[in-house]
Amino acid sequence: MRLVLVVNRFRAGEDPASLRADLERVHGLLADSPGYAGGSIGRNLDDPDLWVLTTRWDNVGAYRRALSSYELKLHGVPVLSRAIDEPGAYEVVEPGGVLNVAGARVT
Repeated sequence: MRLVLVVNRFRAGEDPASLRADLERVHGLLADSPGYAGGSIGRNLDDPDLWVLTTRWDNVGAYRRALSSYELKLHGVPVLSRAIDEPGAYEVVEPGGVLNVAGARVT
């Protein structure tokens, strides 16, 4: 099993309470998805305008299938599309483990 860590960072802007509520809803939808292994919402200690949604998945396919669900498309994608534009999916590196090789993916 190759665990996947997904990190989405957000700027709260003028309405941090609204962003927090949106992230809590999206996190709940993701948590109900098969292959979800855990996650949390956080706020940066040095820059309180910076928020993060982290999730862990059994594999990349589980994460991608979660994103394709109707509820996530309807309620999650509008929130996730506001994330800072940067790569966000990471493989979990285990001591001595073999790392992923870049290449085409089929899930």
